[in-house]
Amino acid sequence: MAEDKIIIIGGGLGGLIASLRLAEAGIPSIVMEKRTYPQHRVCGEYISHEVTPFLRSLHVYPESLHPAQISRFQLSSIAGRSALLPLELGGFGVSRYAFDNFLYTRARAVGVEFLLDTEAHAVRFANDRFEVETADRSFEARVVIGAFGKRSRLDVQLKRSFVQKRSPYVGVKYHVRAEHPLDLIALHNFPGGYCGMSHVEDGKVNLCYLTHRDNVKAYGDLRAMEQAVLYQNPLLRDIFMGAEFLSVKPETINEISFETKQPVEDHILMAGDAAGMITPLCGNGMAMAIHSAKILTDLLIPYYRSAIPDRAVLEKRYTAQWRAQFAARLWRGRQIQRLFGSETASRLAIGLVLNVRPLAKAIVRSTHGDVFA
Repeated sequence: MAEDKIIIIGGGLGGLIASLRLAEAGIPSIVMEKRTYPQHRVCGEYISHEVTPFLRSLHVYPESLHPAQISRFQLSSIAGRSALLPLELGGFGVSRYAFDNFLYTRARAVGVEFLLDTEAHAVRFANDRFEVETADRSFEARVVIGAFGKRSRLDVQLKRSFVQKRSPYVGVKYHVRAEHPLDLIALHNFPGGYCGMSHVEDGKVNLCYLTHRDNVKAYGDLRAMEQAVLYQNPLLRDIFMGAEFLSVKPETINEISFETKQPVEDHILMAGDAAGMITPLCGNGMAMAIHSAKILTDLLIPYYRSAIPDRAVLEKRYTAQWRAQFAARLWRGRQIQRLFGSETASRLAIGLVLNVRPLAKAIVRSTHGDVFA
């Protein structure tokens, strides 16, 4: 029966990986996803190799998608001065359009149930059970996982603290064809923001930037803003002018918040960006979503087998393990973000990469986790 299944709200990386691990352990789940697959998402689409052994152990490393292998990092100042740094661990580039669909197909094949075009309107907890309401149905469950991304109507319903404060950040993503080294991820500063660039599958390049909403308001539309603001970095100007844009309009998202979130809210176990979002310049959000799903399911599996005595212990352990793994990295990401989007700070960051390589490498390493399986 549906009420005996774990309900996972959100079919991004955190939700999909959680469903696959639960299925592997023989625990049924339902994934509620408000859109369908395949779908584009605003995302840097770079995954640190810290997750690769785990994905291989779950038989979901996307070999068949031929992801780009990335081993170098380029940083440029607003003025266009740049520096290169090797990435010790490196990573791979794959679009969310392809990778999420790949995981969805695998999850369907192992028996995960999906409710697509289905949005959870409300979640209520009483008498040690959840009730999840959609537009036309109601579900009961013992456990609910919140994997609904950066911002959701459920965040508002739960009165989560971060939604009480408006965020000024806007995220924009294009897929393009452009002259760009296959093994390079670049981060280019412009006034009030920064733009990441790296290869994904099929020769496509992800071009994704974060800007302040005041930039958009000042120029009325994205194209005018890009020409007036992003083009102040001559490297970005040349990239935009020389690229072939593969869609008429970009993917966009407003009010991206990097405020602290709680990994458990009203007994809902949060995974991925719903639990906490690292600043995009750190390039590690996808790996964190995958890792958070592993940490959560590592606890849920023994909970369902009665090896963890009750819900309170489950929630306490998950909160402690999530914070131990991610809290410091999120904090460091917020501090590092201050080095981006201004002429002076970006110039200092370039100087750091060029002249103090061990420290620059240590800073990059500090935003990533250890390899896990």
